Formats: sequence, structure tokens, C-alpha cells
Amino acid sequence: MLAVVRIEIVSDFVCPWCFVGQARLAAALALRPAVAAKLVWLPFELNPQLPAEGRDRAEYLRERFGDVNRFADAQRQLQEIGAQLGIRFDFAAIRRMPNTRLAQVMMAAARRYNQDSQNQLARQLFEAYFSAGADIGDRAVLLDIAERCALDRSAVTTALDDNALVAEVVALEALVGRWGVSGVPTFIFDRKHAFSGAQPLEVFLQAIDAVSSDTVSSDAVSS
Repeated sequence: MLAVVRIEIVSDFVCPWCFVGQARLAAALALRPAVAAKLVWLPFELNPQLPAEGRDRAEYLRERFGDVNRFADAQRQLQEIGAQLGIRFDFAAIRRMPNTRLAQVMMAAARRYNQDSQNQLARQLFEAYFSAGADIGDRAVLLDIAERCALDRSAVTTALDDNALVAEVVALEALVGRWGVSGVPTFIFDRKHAFSGAQPLEVFLQAIDAVSSDTVSSDAVSS
């Protein structure tokens, strides 16, 4: 019996651990072919105070943390972890610290298409920023990413200026805040199990198994 599991992913696309978490979730689901997962991406902006055009990344890091090399060890660790997951982190290529509001609006627009569009878009946003150093706060960059995900460029152009979608992003951010989410990534399984952080693969498998077992049991009782 196929178990259907809804997994909500609270994420921002300038968070490297969100990229790792996405890859580990994908790996876990690949090991559970009897589980049909519906993934829903929810917005969380790590740097909402940034200007719309973003800032020079080195300048931003110096101002906020005092040392652009403060995270060198963490970045090397991420590169090692990423290599095991098929992720190429190229932190030296990143020149801009983007405001991710437009990226989150584009993700909200993708929800209107289908689940696969949103999942593919999320992966492309992570890769554009962390592997290619692209400015994912730039409209032209976002539209190119949308096209790579087979989304209509004209429709996405309109969506980026859609005040209703902006309001939806703001409302969803407020909602996850009321849920007590204060950091990313956070994964919520069928609104029954949740955890924060890019946890080891085993943690993802345990959560998937727990909720899929509940789903199958409920179906068995109802039938």
C-alpha cells in the first residue's frame, strides 16, 4: 500500500544547510519508494532587512561578523558534506548577499503549477547561488532559472510583481513564526513530526517511517 506523506520544508535559498537538508531528504525518499511524498516549500527570509538589490557579500560579512574568513572552517566542512550528496559548494564564487523576497515570491508562484515545479525550482535556486555564485535577488537571474524549470517566463515576470503573491509570502512567514519556527531548514512531516537542521539521513528516514506507518494504519482502519 502506497503511503502518502506531506512534508513541509521551511527554507531560505542563501542557507547552505537548507541545500544539504534538501539533498538528504531527497536521498531518504529515494530509499522509501513505497512513500509518495508531497513536498511543500514554505518561506523564511534570513536577511529581510537587506535592500532589494542586495549587498556586496564581503562587505556584508565584515559589517555583520567582523571577518569575512570567520566561516572558512564551516565552509570546508560543507564542501566535504556536499561532495557526498552531489552538491558543489563554491563559496568563492558568491559576490552578492541577495535579498531573497523575489525568490520566495517565485516559489509561491510555482505552487500554482505543481509540486514538481516547486521542487525543481528550489534545487535550481540553491545550485545557482551556491554552485554558480549567481545573484538570486536579480530578476533576470530568477527568470532564467524559471525557464530552466520549464516555467513560462512571461507568467513568472507577472508573478514577481503580483502583490497578492507578496502578501502570501508574508502571511506564510508569519504562520511558520507562530508555529515556533525560528531557524532553517525545518522539516514538518504530516504536521505530526518536525525537526530543524540538516539532520543525518537516519533522522529523515525515522520521520518518514513514523508518519507513513501512521498513514497506512489509518487507511487500514478506515477500510
